Amino acid sequence: MAFLYALPGAVAEGLIWGLMAIGVYISYKILDIADLTVDGSICTGACVCAVLLGAGVPAWLSILIAFAAGALAGVVTGLLHTALGIPSILAGILTQLMLYSVNLLILGGKSLVAIDPRANQLLLHMSNNPGAILSAGIIVAVVIAVLYLFFYTEVGLTLKSTGDNPDMSRAQGVNVKFNQVLGLGIANGIVALAGALLAQYKGSANINDGRGAIVIGLAAIFIGLSVSMKIKPNFVVSLIGVIGGGIVYYIVYNFVILLGLKTDYLKMLSAIIVALFLAVPYLQEEYFSKPKVPHPHGAASGKGDDGHA
Repeated sequence: MAFLYALPGAVAEGLIWGLMAIGVYISYKILDIADLTVDGSICTGACVCAVLLGAGVPAWLSILIAFAAGALAGVVTGLLHTALGIPSILAGILTQLMLYSVNLLILGGKSLVAIDPRANQLLLHMSNNPGAILSAGIIVAVVIAVLYLFFYTEVGLTLKSTGDNPDMSRAQGVNVKFNQVLGLGIANGIVALAGALLAQYKGSANINDGRGAIVIGLAAIFIGLSVSMKIKPNFVVSLIGVIGGGIVYYIVYNFVILLGLKTDYLKMLSAIIVALFLAVPYLQEEYFSKPKVPHPHGAASGKGDDGHA
């Protein structure tokens, strides 16, 4: 019964983290860049939203500004990588470190800023999980629709080709560096948008909110794609699968908590889930899908090299 009572909250939070995972999907799967900016940009979105709500800015405008702040963080990572030649994974780490100080500055030096749901007209809050599920679901649907329309424009298609084969794209006159910066900006903007929703849902923004976000995003991606790719391997189904992966992750997360696992071990559990989903395809191919190689000397017929038994 406790699990059933916790289920609506798990679905609502899973939708938000699934939205964050879509941002990770764009950088990791479409651009083929392992971007660690995520741990900082999700917190940036939460901090910006919380401070703006405290200043009386409407919730819908707060999340749009949070999106812009996250996109700016992604652009910084992209420029570090493309303009300065810093490896993408290190560029993300550097931006993430910078964002810690930036987020503290946004919060006015505090580690936490609370959001009063009675003083603000929030889009979603944990006190009303059915309403939160509806609001988060609508926002997720809008984001997926916008991404679908964008990625089938000329710019979107060249962005896809940049991740698939940057050398070929460059040979066709595509500005690969610009596309990488643009893609990282979009990805981290979506991550920050999820952070803004998370701050409203929880009623606070914490400087440590984003710690380990990349692991949750990867878990949602691999859980979701393991199912969606078997149904219909296309862009929209993949994005829906990622959202489903986020929901499944948080349902399992809440179930494990109800079983009594200490919260100190939840990050380790997330890492193990990601490791399993990464390892299973490799193990299947390496040990279970190898074709049988026929004997070069016709051993099955009992003949030697000269063709005689």
